[in-house]
Formats: sequence, structure tokens, C-alpha cells
Amino acid sequence: MDEKEFQRRKRLSAVCGLFCPSCTVYIATQEDPKRLENIARRNNLPIEEWECQGCRAEKRSHYCRNLCTMEPCARAKGIDFCIECDEYPCPELKKFQAEMPHRLELWESQQRIKEIGFEAWFEEMIRHYSCPDCGTINSAYDRVCRSCGRDPSCPYVERHGEEIRRFFQKEK
Repeated sequence: MDEKEFQRRKRLSAVCGLFCPSCTVYIATQEDPKRLENIARRNNLPIEEWECQGCRAEKRSHYCRNLCTMEPCARAKGIDFCIECDEYPCPELKKFQAEMPHRLELWESQQRIKEIGFEAWFEEMIRHYSCPDCGTINSAYDRVCRSCGRDPSCPYVERHGEEIRRFFQKEK
């Protein structure tokens, strides 16, 4: 892998263990303007506030830029991923992990990053969030593949579909 691709993948590997290409906001920014409009409208902010190029990018979503504490903390400590921190898992990361279903596998992701390195973990995540039929990367909230309609959309949704469904039922 050349340096440019290495840096691109690093930018898309969140310090907390999230995989940016599977983020609904990242997907919306890259290829689904209608989805981005809906996110902005739901959150009562301009579209530009929600555009995101990844955890370590200059252009990050409103949430990642203003509410995330993990990326600035890791940068200040000179570490790449939370698992490298002496305080891992800190109370802030535990709270963050427990809030939303797309964060269910943070501990597993951190452990895999430690064991095999972020480059190999990145490859695993591509497979974990890709539709087995068409290869489209889906978010944890895409129950069916956004390209071909396969149900479930990807191995992550197959594994956690029930937890995701329960979360949204509680929201109503």
C-alpha cells in the first residue's frame, strides 16, 4: 500500500474504533445527498455542518467536530487509537459506546487493531460492512443494502439487527 492510501485509510479509522466508511453521515457526504439533507433537517443544522470526510479529516461532521472528545484526547496524548491509552477504556469511551447500536463492537475493534494493526483491521471492516451480494459498504442502520436491497445489508447488521431494531423502537 502506498503512503497516500495508508493516510486515506488512517483518516477513515476513528480513534474510538469506529469504521468511518460505514458511518451514515460519511456515506451521506460521499454519495447520498438526500440522506445528508435528511440528517441536517433532523438535527436542525445546515447541510454543511454535517459533511464529513472521516475522523481524522479537517472536514468533520457537527457531532465529530463539536461533541467527540476521543479524537482531541488521542491527539493530545500522541496516540492513534484509544486502546493505546493507559486509561483505556475511560468513562467517556464507555458512555459513548453504550449510547448507539453502531458502536456495539468498539471493544472488539480496539482489540483487533491492537492484535493485527489498523491496516488489517480496516480490511476486515470492509468485509464486515459490505453487502455479500454486491459489495456496497452499508451503515449499521441500513437494514437492507442501499444498492441491491439484500436483507440483511451486511454481516454487521446480520449480527446486530435485533439490537438495532430494539434501539429504534425505544426511540419512538
